[in-house]
Amino acid sequence: MKKINIVLFGVGNVGSSLINQILEARSKIITSSQVEINLAVLVNSKIAFYNKDNISHSWEAEFKTYGYPYKLSQIINHVKKEKLTNLIAVDATASEKFVKNYKELIRNGFHIVAANKTANTLSDSFYKELKVELKKYDKQFLYETNVGAGLPVIKTVQDLHLAGEEVTKIRGIFSGSLSYIFNTFSNENKSFSEVLEEARTKGFTEPDPRIDLSGKDVGRKLLILARELNLKKELSEVKIENLVPSHLNGKSSISHFIENQQELNLTFEDLKSNLKPDEVLRHIGELDVASGELEVKLVTENRSSPFGSLQEADASFEIYTKSYGNRPIVIQGAGAGAAVTSRGVLSDLIKISEKLECI
Repeated sequence: MKKINIVLFGVGNVGSSLINQILEARSKIITSSQVEINLAVLVNSKIAFYNKDNISHSWEAEFKTYGYPYKLSQIINHVKKEKLTNLIAVDATASEKFVKNYKELIRNGFHIVAANKTANTLSDSFYKELKVELKKYDKQFLYETNVGAGLPVIKTVQDLHLAGEEVTKIRGIFSGSLSYIFNTFSNENKSFSEVLEEARTKGFTEPDPRIDLSGKDVGRKLLILARELNLKKELSEVKIENLVPSHLNGKSSISHFIENQQELNLTFEDLKSNLKPDEVLRHIGELDVASGELEVKLVTENRSSPFGSLQEADASFEIYTKSYGNRPIVIQGAGAGAAVTSRGVLSDLIKISEKLECI
């Protein structure tokens, strides 16, 4: 039997879903993988809850009642005092600041699993330094959910690259949120603002939908895949089409944007009216390895094409290689939602446990 001790940073949608999935699958994981998952510490931006026993279904109430303010050093001291081994820090935050703690966590015995995309999209120098620390302390860093939520996109690209296969191009609908928005908008008689509000209330978009519409999130995913192929790129080099007009952009509040999102309707209605009967709008990301170009844009696709026939919040990725020629490897499935993302995080935890020692 192996026991892994988790410090979970972030108990929002993805973090709370992960906790509940671990609770539901605990006995099955023990039986199938011989792994016991102990959620030792739960942390949000303000408080930490130090769990002495196995986490219970009443964890939310316990977190609020018994959690108290913390510093990262206190958490590190706690796991050392308790002599916890096989430590894994799970980053289920969306914080750009938190990733600066990764190196300290690695130096203090933690492996890392991240749903947060930031670490892999900061400067190339930070990316290289992180890899050096991981190698120095013999720690693993898994982040499958950074691209495609629970879909095995990163692993497929990594395996192809390690096997010496020449990946020539990656093209895909990277955002489950934008997939849902443009699938619905292209097929139903609704205004763009109606569809956007529907996606927001269903939890498909970020609380601030401009994060999705800006295309930056897709740009980050492209950059992550580019770096897996050893392309030295920065986020600033990704050509991104921003779908948010300047007067509704980041300088105004979220509430101001939501109150005025109907101003988007005219632009998108014009785009829709210019479509042929067999065409739909799709938001895609493209990585051309030979030219080194990374681009995020809105395009038209034939309804019968692989991208044009997508439904709901599905994501789809086409990976072109030298051996496969014009017939890409296609990975498709649910591309958004806390449940599929947390399931991918749980899968990463099991993968790390396979290389750890029994205790």
